[in-house]
Amino acid sequence: MEINLQKLDTEQVNENTKNIDNLSTIDMITTINNEDKKVALEVEKVIPCIAKAVDETYNRIKSGGRLIYIGAGTSGRLGVLDASECPPTYGVDFELVQGIMAGGRDAMFKAKEGAEDSKELAVEDLKAINLTKNDMVIGLAASGRTPYVIGGLEYAKEIGAGTGSVSCVQNSEVSNVAEFAIEVVVGAEVVTGSTRMKSGTAQKMVLNMISTGVMIKLGKVYGNLMIDVRPTNEKLVERAKGIIMKCTGVTRDVAEEYMSLSGNDVRLSIFMILSKLNKEESINILDENDNNIRKALESLK
Repeated sequence: MEINLQKLDTEQVNENTKNIDNLSTIDMITTINNEDKKVALEVEKVIPCIAKAVDETYNRIKSGGRLIYIGAGTSGRLGVLDASECPPTYGVDFELVQGIMAGGRDAMFKAKEGAEDSKELAVEDLKAINLTKNDMVIGLAASGRTPYVIGGLEYAKEIGAGTGSVSCVQNSEVSNVAEFAIEVVVGAEVVTGSTRMKSGTAQKMVLNMISTGVMIKLGKVYGNLMIDVRPTNEKLVERAKGIIMKCTGVTRDVAEEYMSLSGNDVRLSIFMILSKLNKEESINILDENDNNIRKALESLK
């Protein structure tokens, strides 16, 4: 089947960069920077769409589901990146947010371009993680036409899972399949068709918003601090102590004391200090309030 790439926004020729190979280094980099400045403004235009995707994802996770990103190439790698950073940042299980990409784990480091052309491969990959109707599947495709992504979304829809998409073209094919479609039209790339550039930046920004928004709604953030950070190395242990100190106003010694009492649980340490309850009482109150510190404190009034 013939593919008409010329119709895609991501394949257009950028008039601002036609002479980029003849510029000085500083002018070349300035030109790239000027194009990058446009990305955040395009993301701003689709904030309502991103918010809807966040709310749907949150509701599904609250019902026992997971967030699954599926993509190919740069888009797939960005999904894997976003998913892999959720456990250390927010203390969630590694299964809760997952990134699946065409070609499997090896494709993360060495491109397997042909893998993106198979719808069936996406179905196999989703079946391998036992996709259920409670899950949320978000397809990532800068071009909006990747068969692997479309196949994954079609299967997710078929079994009743939630579906979303992030693309960088107008009226994309993936948008026609996904219930919650996000289209960030950043325009022609600096190097024609190189969607790892503006399109990749746009997708990274959107994925940051989706996962961060969901984690905030899940109570993983108190104020603007990561209260479920896993103190698995020296830097994170110090960060954990600092978070406790900032949230409660206690000294470093007191923060260390409560870290020990709570079993290195930052959220529990904060609640124990603020509520003046013991460990067992604090665990029970938090459990009754979705592990949300603000809700738990309100319930004590």
